[in-house]
Amino acid sequence: MQAYLDNSATTRPFDDVRELMRTIEDKTYGNPSSMHAMGVLAENHVKEASETLAGILKVKEKEICFTSGGTESDNLALTGCARANSRAGKHLITTRIEHPAVLQTMKHLEEEGFEVTYLDVDGNGVLHPETLEKALRSDTILVSVMHVNNEIGSVQPIEELARLTKAYAPSILFHTDAVQSFGKFRILPKRMGIDLLSVSGHKIHGPKGIGFLYVDEHVKITPILYGGGQQKGLRSGTENVAAIAGMAKAAELEYEDLQSKTENLYALKEDFIRKLLTLEAVTVNGLGEGSGLPERVRASAPHIVSASFDKVRSEVLLHALEEQGVYVSAGSACASNKPAVSETLKAIGVKKDLLDSTIRFSFSTDTTKEELDHAFESLSRILPMLRKYTRH
Repeated sequence: MQAYLDNSATTRPFDDVRELMRTIEDKTYGNPSSMHAMGVLAENHVKEASETLAGILKVKEKEICFTSGGTESDNLALTGCARANSRAGKHLITTRIEHPAVLQTMKHLEEEGFEVTYLDVDGNGVLHPETLEKALRSDTILVSVMHVNNEIGSVQPIEELARLTKAYAPSILFHTDAVQSFGKFRILPKRMGIDLLSVSGHKIHGPKGIGFLYVDEHVKITPILYGGGQQKGLRSGTENVAAIAGMAKAAELEYEDLQSKTENLYALKEDFIRKLLTLEAVTVNGLGEGSGLPERVRASAPHIVSASFDKVRSEVLLHALEEQGVYVSAGSACASNKPAVSETLKAIGVKKDLLDSTIRFSFSTDTTKEELDHAFESLSRILPMLRKYTRH
C-alpha cells in the first residue's frame, strides 16, 4: 500500500484542475496581452481566476497579483513594501520560525540597511501578542508573521496580531505567509487587518510554479520585476494562463464544504497522534494549549503532524518508511532536499538530540485513515529495528 503524507511539500493536482489546464493549453493558448480574439480568450481566464480568488477572500479583483509561487509572493511583499516605505522608517518585524522565503528576504533587506527584529515563540510555536507589542517602534513599517507554520503546524493569532499592530500605528503594514493555511482556514483579510497575503498553488491541489499575492489597494509597494508592465506594472511578465486558471479552480474546490473537510482532517490527525504516542520515545511537536488532546489538536493546523523519534535519524527513518510506500518529510521540503537543522525546532526548544530525529507527516483532503494506519503499522515495525541498529 502507498501512503503519501507529504502534502505540505506538494499536493496531487485535482483531476478537474488538470483537465482545465489541458483544455486551455490546447484551445485558448493566446497571450493575454494580445489584442486579437485568442488573446482576449486567454485574458478572460485570468480575469475569471481573479474573480474566484477575490471572492474567496472577499477582496477586490484588482488586489490579486499573480506570481510564480509562495516564494515570489513573500519576496514581492517584503522587498516591495520595505523599499517603497523606507522614508517612513527602516524597522521590520518577523518571527524566528518563518519560511526561508521570508527569513532569507529579511536577511537581504538587512544588507540594504533595514533593521529586522526576529521574535521568539513559545514551546508550541506560537507568537504571543505581547511579544509583538513590545517590539513595535515609531520607525516600524512592516510586520510579517506566517499564519500556519509549515514544519509543526502551529497557528498564529493573526487577527489579534494585526489588530494590535494597527492599534499601535495604522500605517504599519501587516503581511502573512498563508501558504499552509489558505484552503484550510477561512481568511478574510479586510476584516482581519491583513494588508498583504501570500499563497502558493501547489499546496492546494493546483499546479506548481504559480501563486498570488493579495495586496490591499491602499498599500504602497514597488515591483521587484520589471518588463512589459503586466498586472498594472506590479509584476511584469506574460501571465501563465493555464496555471492561473488551474490554481483558481483548485481554490474553488478546496473551499467547497470546507468545515466538513477540516473536521475530517482533525479527526484523522487526532487518531494518528494518539497512536504515535503509544510508541516508545516519541514526542509530538507544536500541539496547542489545552486540557485534553482534542482541544490541543484543534489549536494547531488540521493537516500537519511533527513527531520526534528518539535515537533514530530522520533521514534514515524517512527512507525506511519510503521502502514501505510511506512518503514523508524530514523537516521542510521547501528548504532543501538535504535537510539541515530546523530553525523552527530549535526555536520551540526541541532537545538537541531530537533535532535530527524529527519527521513531518502532512495530510490533504485526499488522505485516508487506511493510509495513516499503514504509516503507523510501518513505524511500529521499523522503529525497534532501527533503534537496535543504532545501539550497535
